[in-house]
Amino acid sequence: MNMQTSPETASDGTASMSPVIAARDLDLTFQTNDGPVHALKGVSLDINKGDFVSFIGPSGCGKTTFLRCIAALETPTAGQLTVNNMSPDEARRNRAYGYVFQAAGLYPWRTIAKNIKLPLEIMGYSKAEQDRRVEEALELVELSGFGGKFPWQLSGGMQQRASIARALSFDADILLMDEPFGALDEIVRDHLNEQLLQLWARTEKTIGFVTHSIPEAVYLSTKIVVMSPRPGRITDVIDSPLPKERPLDIRDSPEFIEIAHRVREGLRAGHEHD
Repeated sequence: MNMQTSPETASDGTASMSPVIAARDLDLTFQTNDGPVHALKGVSLDINKGDFVSFIGPSGCGKTTFLRCIAALETPTAGQLTVNNMSPDEARRNRAYGYVFQAAGLYPWRTIAKNIKLPLEIMGYSKAEQDRRVEEALELVELSGFGGKFPWQLSGGMQQRASIARALSFDADILLMDEPFGALDEIVRDHLNEQLLQLWARTEKTIGFVTHSIPEAVYLSTKIVVMSPRPGRITDVIDSPLPKERPLDIRDSPEFIEIAHRVREGLRAGHEHD
């Protein structure tokens, strides 16, 4: 069930900053012909404004399911979940987030600019405002000049950047990303990881990011959420000590290796608990 909360009050009587996303004892059970499937169990988590939070765990652990609950694409069966102090469905109606799927999902008969315009058209923005926002979004993902191309004329990495531009076009504060680089080769993935960090620094969005890659999770995140096999539980939440500006070679540093080791241990602990 979804419940609305109000900002907490600090001891001096002023309103304190509420988490952008707050989950409390969240459960989700799917009913199937073969019986119930427990996708999430007792998930509690706070995500604050400007956080870059990665969710990592084995296939079927509930990473994507949790992201879909935030986006009101799935409905929890127990617990509380708020997005900007609203229910996820209210947050969706208030355009609180953009969602980037694993596949770019671009329409092949529309140019890149027209793909990015699609949510703006649905939302009823004027043509002039659509054009302005498309240009801004293309610039953010370093695709200026490619608006007139069709998806099939772009590489896989460029298509995924166009998908991110579409999610950014209406300037939502939250960006939800479900393994956006999972199908790309390692060289392209590294480049897009660097670009995504730069984009995050420029926009100060709050980002929820699903990945299977330990190096990707450690490199990108301010907070890493490690999840167990089904039923999906949180086995560890790691606040990263790495600086906000991160060259790729930071992955060779002792601090990076130590965090990656803790993530690996958390994944192992989840299997042992199972």
